[in-house]
Amino acid sequence: EAKEHFARWVALDSGQKVDPDSIFDCQVKRIHEYKRQLLNVLRIVVLYNRLRETPKLKMAPRTFFFAGKAAPAYHLAKVIIKFINNLAGTIDGDPLVRGRLKVVFLPEYCVSLAERLIPATDVSNQISTAGYEASGTSNMKFMMNGALTIGTLDGATIEMAEEAGEENFFLFGLTADQVAGNRSWYNPRWHYENEAETQAALNLIFSDYFSRNEPGVFEPLRHALLTGGDHYMHLADLTSYLDADRRLCDLYANSNAWAHKAILNVAGSGKFSS
Repeated sequence: EAKEHFARWVALDSGQKVDPDSIFDCQVKRIHEYKRQLLNVLRIVVLYNRLRETPKLKMAPRTFFFAGKAAPAYHLAKVIIKFINNLAGTIDGDPLVRGRLKVVFLPEYCVSLAERLIPATDVSNQISTAGYEASGTSNMKFMMNGALTIGTLDGATIEMAEEAGEENFFLFGLTADQVAGNRSWYNPRWHYENEAETQAALNLIFSDYFSRNEPGVFEPLRHALLTGGDHYMHLADLTSYLDADRRLCDLYANSNAWAHKAILNVAGSGKFSS
């Protein structure tokens, strides 16, 4: 009911049509490299590539929502927002995946939007580079409203998993100690050269597939992820993120098992009530 309510509201508010029968997968927070909206869009490009290569692939319909603001002078954050919107437009224009994948960047994030979106959310993305998030509160709001979390062991997500049980979360990625320990020798090109889906996703982005009318506009992403050293270790966590995403989709196919974990999350959220 909350998903249907949100779908009606967003259609009236912004003209966006979303399918309430799809998985509502959300990342709502300030746009920043360490919060890794870029990791999320890499996951979506990988899923898009899978459907392009195997059109009959079984995959539950999914709607990926992004919302949040960026500092006025934070150029790369603005490029990430632009990429999310270009990705959304490309997917909407591709009859091969239309109705199976949808990306929506919700503008002007505010309380009125949050009050409708958070209760409608199935999946909450809390995917910051481990060791960088001081706490976070959106993760708690999603938990209290019954969303399941896919995320790293970072910030308050650690305490949330302790309360509800790690088995009721989709945890992935490097720990804060591993991030710090790997810093001196981490090489993102290893992942590019040795992980086929990572390479295919990056090649598609850098080929201007999502920016045909503005060639080169996403070169800052190449610098951030490859030539600049991938400071926030997006590529190091991408394969693990995709594995957690597969486990999430497997569970979603069993509505009783999904509801069981959602109820335990709500029941375990009392510690975080203000």
